[in-house]
Amino acid sequence: MAVHEQPRGLLFDSADWDFDKVQRVHDAIAGIAHGEMGLDTYPNQIEVITAEQMLDAYSSIGMPLMYRHWSFGKRFAQDETLYRKGMRGLAYEIVINSSPCISYIMEENSMAMQTLVIAHAAFGHNHFFKNNTLFRQWTDADGILDYMDFAKAFIARAEERHGHQAVERVLDAAHALMNHGVHKYPRKRVMDLREEQRREQERLAYFEQTYNDLWRTVPKSPATSQGSKDLAERKRRLRLPEENLLYFLEKNAPKLQPWQREILRIVRNISQYFYPQRQTKVMNEGCATMVHYHVVNRLHELDLISDGTLMEILHSHTNVVFQPDFDDSRYGGLNPYALGFGMMQDIRRICLEPTREDRDWFPDFAGNGDPWGTLRAAWADYRDESFLLQFLSPALIRRMRLFALHDDEEAPDYHVTAIHNERGYREVRKTLARMYDVSRMDPDIQIVDVDLAGDRRLILHHRVEHGILLDEDETLLVLRHIANLWGYEVRLVEIDAATDMTLREFDDVGPAVVLG
Repeated sequence: MAVHEQPRGLLFDSADWDFDKVQRVHDAIAGIAHGEMGLDTYPNQIEVITAEQMLDAYSSIGMPLMYRHWSFGKRFAQDETLYRKGMRGLAYEIVINSSPCISYIMEENSMAMQTLVIAHAAFGHNHFFKNNTLFRQWTDADGILDYMDFAKAFIARAEERHGHQAVERVLDAAHALMNHGVHKYPRKRVMDLREEQRREQERLAYFEQTYNDLWRTVPKSPATSQGSKDLAERKRRLRLPEENLLYFLEKNAPKLQPWQREILRIVRNISQYFYPQRQTKVMNEGCATMVHYHVVNRLHELDLISDGTLMEILHSHTNVVFQPDFDDSRYGGLNPYALGFGMMQDIRRICLEPTREDRDWFPDFAGNGDPWGTLRAAWADYRDESFLLQFLSPALIRRMRLFALHDDEEAPDYHVTAIHNERGYREVRKTLARMYDVSRMDPDIQIVDVDLAGDRRLILHHRVEHGILLDEDETLLVLRHIANLWGYEVRLVEIDAATDMTLREFDDVGPAVVLG
């Protein structure tokens, strides 16, 4: 790959920034990122915002266009209070997975920090968003901004027509179920979000034609017996079991009005849009950190930034990838920046300077001399869980001093299950990979049946792994939200996934308010 040659002379020579300097830095970084590293990015749109605007972006989950909800204001007030008291800092940037890719940078940053965050966000995250399979499968970067504009306008109109309180109740319930409002397995190519406004009218007509028919045919007598054929037909018709709770309620809740179903769909689409980010935290941040680290060092090698600028950037970089020890008061688990960047650096080392151990563990790319090609392929084809399973090396396990523990609450001591040997390395990376499997972190809750012959009770099952039951108080609150949307009572049964034994059953929870 050709080495990009930059014109000599510093891009800037002071801490103050202006838009001409930002443009020069952007263009210089683009030359390295595209010319030397082979990155493929969306067009960039860089916007400079204040600290207060950054706090506002925090509160509305980082989207430039977002509907109103009380929870966003609550979070803004909390974050602002902590920030003003010096108890919490702010991110240097926020980047939006859209085309053009929008990067928000803070006006309080020095020019050195603007250089860092442009390399990190506008090229590192940008490349990952555009090329990773999960994002390509599940998100519509071209349509998300138009869709958010439509969603904001739709909810504002709903508040005008039906009242702020009525809309808020639907949003409260939908937000409580956001993590259970995603399709986890590909069914078809992601929808064109720009078509959602047109499709809204089609859905309204569809609802009017189908939902009354579905519930008009419900048997009148609660005593009517249901045979196995009726049960099978009912489940076939309702496509049960269903783990996407918001989807089921949007399509089947008997009392919801079309505008309420559209709000559920909006929240569900937003949740689906962010689902790949939950699955690629280590890879996404590792990619962006690897990109900015290489770019700023190349800028320094080309005499485009000064020694002082490089030292300022590396000081911030070191803070970002710092990993406290387990017995450090600052320890809060593995830092995804540290783990991701460590793995990216390790892959580069294996490509260029492999050991015999590396060649045994990674015969497909050890010593291939193409670190950026290897990294681009990994960034495109993996998520955190599979990336760790494939690329975490014994060398990095030793350097980070990783080992596996088994914690049995009935036993007086921890049990060390994996140490630094052949078998232990494989167990460590398998155990660590499971920690980043989103499907294991979220409880497995599915709608399994609806009592159409009786009182229309909705029945859910929680498949319990490793004996971990749901928090009772929180579960009752969420069940109330489901009942409010469904319009009838809801029952949840917790079942051991290994034995199918019933562990706990929640009493039927009825709706507190009528949303329909």
